[in-house]
Amino acid sequence: MSRPSAYLDHAATTPMLPEAIEAMTEQLGQVGNASSLHAAGRRARRVVEESRESIADALGARPSEVVFTSGGTEADNLALKGLYWARAPRRRVLVSSVEHHGVLDPAHWLADTQGAQVELLPVDELGRVRPDALRAAIDRDPGDVALVSVMWANNEVGTVQPVHVLAAVARDHGIPFHTDAVQAVGQLPVSFAASGADAVTVSGHKIGGPVGVGALLLARGLTPVPVQHGGGQERDVRSGTLDAPAIAGFAAAVRIAVKEQESQRLRLAELRDDLIRRVREAVPDVVLNGDPDERLPGNAHFSFPGCEGDALLMLLDAKGVECSTGSACSAGVAQPSHVLLAMGADAVSARGSLRFSLGHTSTRDDVDRLVEVLPAAVERARRAGLG
Repeated sequence: MSRPSAYLDHAATTPMLPEAIEAMTEQLGQVGNASSLHAAGRRARRVVEESRESIADALGARPSEVVFTSGGTEADNLALKGLYWARAPRRRVLVSSVEHHGVLDPAHWLADTQGAQVELLPVDELGRVRPDALRAAIDRDPGDVALVSVMWANNEVGTVQPVHVLAAVARDHGIPFHTDAVQAVGQLPVSFAASGADAVTVSGHKIGGPVGVGALLLARGLTPVPVQHGGGQERDVRSGTLDAPAIAGFAAAVRIAVKEQESQRLRLAELRDDLIRRVREAVPDVVLNGDPDERLPGNAHFSFPGCEGDALLMLLDAKGVECSTGSACSAGVAQPSHVLLAMGADAVSARGSLRFSLGHTSTRDDVDRLVEVLPAAVERARRAGLG
């Protein structure tokens, strides 16, 4: 009998928590637009507002600071584009060189079409943005900086950024600071108020909630220009009929993920360290990428010398191990990881890398399955590369 697959791609999407499924299912059979004034509409609005309050409480924000979106990408676009337009005529946009494409692509779009001057903040060999690097970039012309965006934790290599310090540097100059915390929530303590950030992106499906819902935590007094216009929902900065069932599932997932964050961190870090140790034993010349200390508890990212990442991924998939070469948003694109290149890796190494990411359903059996099939898969991938 074949063994079940080992799912090691929680950074791409995480199986829904039972509590999130229950909360969402309970609302699916209900009718009512949360913007309607009749009884059904008021019932839907109550679901939305109670969810907003729950998310705010879990993430250290005020309910009025929770702006619902369709997910992390929309929240990033609203933050980048909306704050850039609101801060006109300032033109400089400072983003880290290892951002998710949800931040990088709108930043480059602003440069291509809106006259923005995008500057990529350098990182060290571990993928960290140094506060001095941000300070130096701002000091070149602080009056022309529209915003700064540095992710809380990297989606590929798992490096955790010194967000609190970076936000303080931006705040010293009165510059809005945005951070994509999609990977951080549920794995690290995330408090909007304590972070010092002005805008924080969160997403449902990375923490056991449904796909297609997220939020931008947006400080009071900060009003980005809307990216989409319509009914004026969500503080007039994000129009669109609110998906009450998805929002209910999202709120349940946030509540559980934050409540269990510390116990999950300890469990996942132990499991991750065991995975790293055993992968190194199975493939002695493997290279661990990212910060060995300040990294997400569920992340292990390796470069496999002599292998093409996509080929190795498919060989592992054929043996029931599901992982990733990096961001799921760019999977299948035959190019080296921009994250690894920014960290100083050469293009060959950057193409020969895999990410194994753990989550709430991960067990030691998943790690056992990986190390059981990995050596043969690496050997076969290397032979294919030589051929």
